[in-house]
Amino acid sequence: MATRLNSPLETAAEYLESLIDVERMGDRSQARLDLAPIRELLSRVGDPQVDLSVVHVAGSKGKGSTCFLAEGILAEAGERVGTFTSPHLTSWVERFRIDGRPVEGAELAEVVEILRPHVDEMRSAVGPVPTFFDATTAAALLLFERASVDRVLLEVGLGGRLDSTNIVHPDVACISTIELEHTDILGDRIESIAFEKAGIVKPGVPCVVGPLPGPARDVVRERANEVGAPLREFGVDFEVEIQSEPSPVAVGPVPRSFRYRERGGFEVDARLKVLGDHQAINASLAIAAVRCLGGYSDATLERAVREGLPRVELPGRVEVIAREPWVLVDEAHTVASTEALVKLLPAFEASECHLVLSISRDKKLGPILRSLLPSFDRVIVTRSEKHRSMDPVQLAAEIRQRGHVDVEVCPDPRRAVQEARKGVGRRGLLCAAGSIYLAGIAREEFRRHAP
Repeated sequence: MATRLNSPLETAAEYLESLIDVERMGDRSQARLDLAPIRELLSRVGDPQVDLSVVHVAGSKGKGSTCFLAEGILAEAGERVGTFTSPHLTSWVERFRIDGRPVEGAELAEVVEILRPHVDEMRSAVGPVPTFFDATTAAALLLFERASVDRVLLEVGLGGRLDSTNIVHPDVACISTIELEHTDILGDRIESIAFEKAGIVKPGVPCVVGPLPGPARDVVRERANEVGAPLREFGVDFEVEIQSEPSPVAVGPVPRSFRYRERGGFEVDARLKVLGDHQAINASLAIAAVRCLGGYSDATLERAVREGLPRVELPGRVEVIAREPWVLVDEAHTVASTEALVKLLPAFEASECHLVLSISRDKKLGPILRSLLPSFDRVIVTRSEKHRSMDPVQLAAEIRQRGHVDVEVCPDPRRAVQEARKGVGRRGLLCAAGSIYLAGIAREEFRRHAP
């Protein structure tokens, strides 16, 4: 039998995945966060980040959505945009976008081959070595430089201060939300997490800030004052007014329209394709960030917002895969994001609600379960990622202790979503949530078996 040869992209993928992957380490308290490797790696390939116009986005939740929404606005304004987000739902190729589409495999493979000898040489030397995220960040920046994009939207991977993406000097920084997350690495106090995220605030660089809890807001303000970075804060410098649109014929939740308004007088009405009031807030951050870039007339920006935002799709964010029954996938894996999810559920008017659930071991389990469980009649627990996910038997026990008796355990995530789908009536609802990796798996399975 002939040996199958890997494609250049498959070879590149295997190589990248062989590197240290901080995102999936079992004991992440030992994970190395250090800018030295990414700094040296980029220096070896000519510092592609230096001449890029970057919007750098951090946050506990909403940072990826903010990037995609800003991408839609900038594209409609006539800009060529490179977008780097993480993690991915299905394939690591999704992390790299130019002009709103994943980068072609051949281009990615070529960039990885440029980086590979430098990564290998650094890994053979004494000292910190590049991780998977270092390498993919470097690949993104090199791709964007080679493509001569006009703007780059760069999502922080973890924290901010020591994240690989913090190698850039952006034109605009943005912090979407801050809550307790990744406490094993970032600290177990909201102030500690805010300190790490505020590390992306640079001297003289405007920073757009979302609705933050008081202690986190104070930390960000202190950092901005220290370095002389002008802040534009949600609820202070700009706001959104959600416009409800009841419809007698609408079935299920209706995407929102909203009005964005600045203290200086600029305002624009916009419509979203995606669900949830929280996405209107993310859209306002995107608008404010683009405004901070400058160079656009009010008329140009108004048109870009009105025409660009309704085209933006956000896979895995309260994404409706099917109707009769309703089938949803959502990346919700923090308290705030699970609360946003359950706030939407009544609008589906489902006769019963079923949940496929996987939760990472580092999450604050109690608050997440208190948020989710009252909205679901049946829970199927699984393990979406072998290194990070909580043992499903233990998770099921925690759920039963909270009085939820209809709990099933199915360790294999693909089988879990398949079996869960069989038990839902035509007027019911099935949702997969609790983990970005589970959202990716469920999305793939649900779409594959959609009627």
